[in-house]
Amino acid sequence: MRDSNRTWHFAARPDGEPTMDTFDLREGDVPDPQFGQLLVRVRYLSVDPYMRGRMRDSESYAEPWAVGDPLQGGVVGEVVASESDEYEAGDLVTGRGTWSDYTVLDADDAAPVDPDVADLPAYLGILGMPGRTAYFGLLNVGDPRPGDTVVVSGAAGAVGSTVGQIAGLNGCRVVGFAGSDEKTAWLTDDLGFDAAINYKTTDDYGAALDDAAPEGIDVYFDNVGGPITDAVFPKLNVDARVAVCGQIAHYNDESVPTGPRKLPQLIAPRAKVQGLLVSDYATRFGAAKAQLESWVASGDLQHRETVVEGLEHAPDAFLGLFSGENIGKQVVRVSE
Repeated sequence: MRDSNRTWHFAARPDGEPTMDTFDLREGDVPDPQFGQLLVRVRYLSVDPYMRGRMRDSESYAEPWAVGDPLQGGVVGEVVASESDEYEAGDLVTGRGTWSDYTVLDADDAAPVDPDVADLPAYLGILGMPGRTAYFGLLNVGDPRPGDTVVVSGAAGAVGSTVGQIAGLNGCRVVGFAGSDEKTAWLTDDLGFDAAINYKTTDDYGAALDDAAPEGIDVYFDNVGGPITDAVFPKLNVDARVAVCGQIAHYNDESVPTGPRKLPQLIAPRAKVQGLLVSDYATRFGAAKAQLESWVASGDLQHRETVVEGLEHAPDAFLGLFSGENIGKQVVRVSE
């Protein structure tokens, strides 16, 4: 064990895109777990786009961080001290902790990790919050039916790549938007997407969709917003379903331009647009976990993680989300 604990704190609210001035690394004592708690040595921590919203001084579905707060997110690690009968030293667990070498978790909020099912980083991706988001967002909000065409933006990320594969398992034609040739090749060659569009090298998204989705679009899973979503709306079929999961194209905008009004394009297809918060399905997480683990174990679902080495580089990993550096889930390896 280290005899001290490094923790990243929220140093300043950013204007526009965060910079290294947003983060402050401090060193202190290793915390002591209290009754019902676990001291966990962090192996991997998660960085996620929604964290940008917690940096704003405004109400949202995720409580904003106060300046000076420790940064928080999903972690996977090893119990080194337990004040709970549920776990003992040496157990591997996942939960919501701090960006630290060591973090304290409430035992009731932790979940066991089985390295025989998947490597530890997968429990922050396909077997964690992003996987559950994809599962409920597609199956409950998107309501895919065999023969549907499903379009996914941000398709090479942790959520989007899982959405596309589950859609394929449900007999759908799957089209993904991603930001490099390497990513689009991964979608079609490894994950079974029927078509993939590199939005950075495509001038006309509408024409690309005409080629990739000639029968129109029945389900749109939106992780991005912006011009991609603008191009999708005119292609929606009657009774189309739109699941709005994220809008990463706008997360660093200080003001979002109104632009052309898009709602009239929903009238003729009688399309349904619904926002998505995975926390709404908390009572069903156990069933989702079991199904996702089964699909991963059988090889029906593939996953990939982009691993950034070292706690000291956690801010770089977070900032890389907005330039599209990651393929699959972006995680930070804190310790071996």
